[in-house]
Amino acid sequence: MKTRGKILVTGATGNIGRHVVSGLRTAGADVRALVRTPSAARMPEGVEVVGGDLSAPEKLDHALEGVDTLFLLWPLVTADGAPALIQAASRHARRIVYVSAAVSDEAGSEDNGVWGRIEREIAASGLEWTFLRVGGLAANTLGWADQIRLDGTVRWTYGAAGRSLVHERDVADVAVLALTEDGHVGAKYVLTGPEVLTQAEQVRLIGEALGRPVRWEEVPREVTRDGFLAQIGDPAFAEAALDAWGGMVENPEPVSTAVEEVTGHPARTFREWAADHAHDFRPLPTAEAAGHSRSASR
Repeated sequence: MKTRGKILVTGATGNIGRHVVSGLRTAGADVRALVRTPSAARMPEGVEVVGGDLSAPEKLDHALEGVDTLFLLWPLVTADGAPALIQAASRHARRIVYVSAAVSDEAGSEDNGVWGRIEREIAASGLEWTFLRVGGLAANTLGWADQIRLDGTVRWTYGAAGRSLVHERDVADVAVLALTEDGHVGAKYVLTGPEVLTQAEQVRLIGEALGRPVRWEEVPREVTRDGFLAQIGDPAFAEAALDAWGGMVENPEPVSTAVEEVTGHPARTFREWAADHAHDFRPLPTAEAAGHSRSASR
């Protein structure tokens, strides 16, 4: 593996970012982790931690100083601020690996919402780039955790929607290679899991990982929309997500082989993901449960 200069990892404490950080350190890379609260970050030995917030990109020059490559996971539901960040990155870095979203074969980046806009900004920046076009993340089903803890029932919409959810560790594995090896510049990798499962089937597999039944209960679209909107605060994004899920009832997400082609190992199954995360669906300790806010899945 050919490691590069300093790599700045955004979202370094998140589902994908933490695996990117650990994978880069295993590869011997020089890693700088961008976090909102450095004092609370738990990073592997040898990782440089810097404070910063992607919602204030004009203040990130200090984090980008001396950086060769940027791993970008944009956390907001709009692209506001992303052009300023990409401009700042182009003043310091040579290369960017961006976690984008999958888009249909018939559509281009202009039809891919916030992710497409950021892709276009990156492509025009002069930076070398690699796009990781991720389908549904298996980790988004953690939004059902509160309901599963409550009574083992997920009340949601479009249980028949077929999804090829990808394990965050597979996204991270591809990212580490794209960040440290030659041969990935200009690539647009579509990353999915190895199979299509309906949302109701995902719930059943979470129950199997827990060793107890977990069932799906179909509810009206407006009920799901209200819960999802309470989480993200963006009506247009919530409606677009619901439209996408509804479309997957008749047209399930496709399955890509990119994970195996890039990494050499098969993509992890949702069953494996559920086993890895079974503890996240079990009852919380009393003190933690008291302050835990209800969440929703994308």
